[in-house]
Amino acid sequence: MPSAIPAAGTIPWRLRDGRLEVALVHRPRYGDWSWPKGKVDPGEEWPVAAVRETREETGLTAHLGIPLPDATYTVMSRTGTPDEKRVRYWAATVTGSAARLAHEVDEVAWLGVDEAHHRLDYARDREQLLAVTQSHEHGVLGTWPLIVVRHAKAVARADYEGADDQRRPLDERGRARARALIPVLAAYGIRRLVSSPSVRCADTLAPYAAAARLRVRPKEGLSEEGFATRPEAASRQVARLLERGNPAAICSHGPVLPGILTTLATRVTPDLIGRDEVVALLEEAAADKMVKGEALVCHVVGTGAQAGIVAAERHLP
Repeated sequence: MPSAIPAAGTIPWRLRDGRLEVALVHRPRYGDWSWPKGKVDPGEEWPVAAVRETREETGLTAHLGIPLPDATYTVMSRTGTPDEKRVRYWAATVTGSAARLAHEVDEVAWLGVDEAHHRLDYARDREQLLAVTQSHEHGVLGTWPLIVVRHAKAVARADYEGADDQRRPLDERGRARARALIPVLAAYGIRRLVSSPSVRCADTLAPYAAAARLRVRPKEGLSEEGFATRPEAASRQVARLLERGNPAAICSHGPVLPGILTTLATRVTPDLIGRDEVVALLEEAAADKMVKGEALVCHVVGTGAQAGIVAAERHLP
């Protein structure tokens, strides 16, 4: 059986006078109301496609929040044969509205939950609406992202002629992955970058730093050498980021990441519905030390001692 057609979209949300509203789009070709979504382009990553499609269909610039339930359904291909389509969704907060609408959409409507429920034409779309509504009621809809990145592929130690391993650079494949991380990190609105001072880590974040006009802040406690002498230092860096509460990415090495991820697993909200799944994801990532160039997104509510992780997702190269 052929794999499902990949698509991605969002449920843009806002609070208006304390009332939850969501944005729906109307497509004149089908005469329906649904969520902004569209096919993932070849080589494009799911969250990047979700943000792009939202911008194209609504004119809204958005940052991704918590992942929402997928939708899988049958569509007819151009040849008249049935195909399966899988759409991944995220809640999204709007940060701007400068773009024009795509030609497939002629209207965008911000609606309260009840009106949106009645306006939606497909029963499958109400599952995402329910998830957004319940997340709002439980206080876990408004989140900020903390992204853990394992450095991209570097020149092999055996092939590196330098004396200082911290100077070992990314190879061609690693540099390509670093560039590919630009739209991934941008999709979540990352505004702070901290990294091991090793070149292979700093250079994994450098392309995004240049694009977003940010600086990469080196932290010795995130290096392999620093971890060997003070293994608790990496967890302290995580605690500082949780204290700040700013959208952040932290880049480190395979040997250091299990400690970081284990620390994050302890910060998953205790009474969270689906807590076991979030903890299991973090523990699995800790066990395999993540994949080189991977970005693991933690969605956090609150700051400091009150900070709690309410969702997590992995994006592999």
